[in-house]
Amino acid sequence: MKRLRWQILVVVVTLIVVAVLLVAQQPVGPVSLSPQPTTGGVYTEALVGSMGRLNPMLDWNNSADRDIDRLLFSGLIRFDERGLPRPDLAESWGTSSDGTIYNFTIRSNAVWHDGTPVTADDILFTIDLIKSNGSLFPQDVKDLWSQIDVKRMNDKNIKFTLPEPYAPFLDYVTFGVLPKHLLESVPADQLSSAEFNLKPVGTGPYKFDHLLVEGGQIRGVVLALNETYYLKKPFIAQLVFRYYPDSASAFDAYRQGEVLGVSQISNDVLTKALAEQNLSVYTSRLPQIGLVFLNLNNPSVPFLQNAKVRRALLLGINRNSIVSKYMAGQAIVADSPILPGSWAYYDGLERFSYDPEAASELLKGEGYVIPAAGGDVRAKDGQSLTFSLVHPDDALHTQIAQAIQTNWAAIGVRVDLQAVPYDRLVADYLAPRNYQAALADLTMSRTPDPDPYPFWHQAEATGGQNYSQWDNRTASEYLESARIQTDFTARERLYHNFQVIFIEETPSLLLYYPVYTYAVDAQVQGVQVAPMYDTSDRLAFISDWFLVTRRALDQTPEPTSAP
Repeated sequence: MKRLRWQILVVVVTLIVVAVLLVAQQPVGPVSLSPQPTTGGVYTEALVGSMGRLNPMLDWNNSADRDIDRLLFSGLIRFDERGLPRPDLAESWGTSSDGTIYNFTIRSNAVWHDGTPVTADDILFTIDLIKSNGSLFPQDVKDLWSQIDVKRMNDKNIKFTLPEPYAPFLDYVTFGVLPKHLLESVPADQLSSAEFNLKPVGTGPYKFDHLLVEGGQIRGVVLALNETYYLKKPFIAQLVFRYYPDSASAFDAYRQGEVLGVSQISNDVLTKALAEQNLSVYTSRLPQIGLVFLNLNNPSVPFLQNAKVRRALLLGINRNSIVSKYMAGQAIVADSPILPGSWAYYDGLERFSYDPEAASELLKGEGYVIPAAGGDVRAKDGQSLTFSLVHPDDALHTQIAQAIQTNWAAIGVRVDLQAVPYDRLVADYLAPRNYQAALADLTMSRTPDPDPYPFWHQAEATGGQNYSQWDNRTASEYLESARIQTDFTARERLYHNFQVIFIEETPSLLLYYPVYTYAVDAQVQGVQVAPMYDTSDRLAFISDWFLVTRRALDQTPEPTSAP
């Protein structure tokens, strides 16, 4: 029996060994080796423009400087792609129930590029600079800060007290904070000539490394990864920005292999850029609306006070044709006074396509008919549908105005065009309300908060920017309430209601939202596109861009494929 038990044991062990060997010899299935981003690489971009001064107090009118300053400096908060506030230098903030007090707490690990901790003193110092004559901030921003009480609670806490509730206030705390310890000895009126502007020190994801100087001229800027950055550190180790005078020369630099990205693709090079096999072209909505203002309080054109006539005028414009034919497709047909992509935009609004037959029927229903005696202009009670359209005298706006003129002629409306320089359009026509209809652009750059109050509230009809002089009490009440609400859900509801009334009333004719186009070589991965509130927003997600990957199993870094 003992001998039998041993024989059985030997057999069992043998079977186990054979089974293990058989399993080990089975073919191994495919292993996923998806590339994982890792730190490394150099990204070089052709930046359209020229360097002025790398200082957020001085870059208001220089988009090329703002692009780089965005990477070097930080604000208390930042805005995401939907225009919602997110923590930046401030790790948190709170608002009083009445919306007049904002308390901010600065991150404990936020340090300047030279290693000095960021404190509330830096915030106070920067705000004083904003209000000074040394900054290039607009006067309305300076005036707002002059009305706000700013109090240092301790090194990491600061309190802002507003004279009255103002929900868009968070727009104003995105300013790039400056280091007091490096600039406090520089008088505000001498800030523009400070050496700091050529060797900036900030708190952003990248730090200044050196300038590229050729022939005594600054040709570019090199930035290095900020290893002490308090948020997610970028993957790309070094950024090189080289300056070019226009989009065409910047694109040529890409074709010559000098750069991996082009900061702006203008219409004259768009077709060539799209034809480049290894160039990824990205398009994003700009914070701008092209529209036709209608003067609703001009007695010489009383028919413009009729909402159905205004709707007919909108239906009579072939906006898709304007975008494709004159703007090379670089715009989106507009359907709301609030920008698409914003948290406040209402996607359920009624939309209107080009429909000249429906437009003609609307006008006919309001009594405007082609005179029996002949002619091609509709009239009612001796009042013909004839008015003037003033427009900027540049080529694009002139073409758009002529297209509108042709479209409206087809529905029995005659428009006489008047071209003027853009500054005159505002100063001599819109501001004094001395017009009948005007083709213009509303710009909301650097204001992610969607607040449309300045353009459409009845209080702004005299002296403000409500150039149409739209006087709708219900719509104005929604705008008033939304301005004092700090709860985004409540504000969203109010703005949805406002948009519904706007579309019903059509106080002016929305045409298009222009878009911005830039391009990055396909080997640069992780690039995202988001609606823009400034052209520098194309770099908002640069922390996600990467050039170098590692294989998941052996962790060996490898560059992405070259173009």
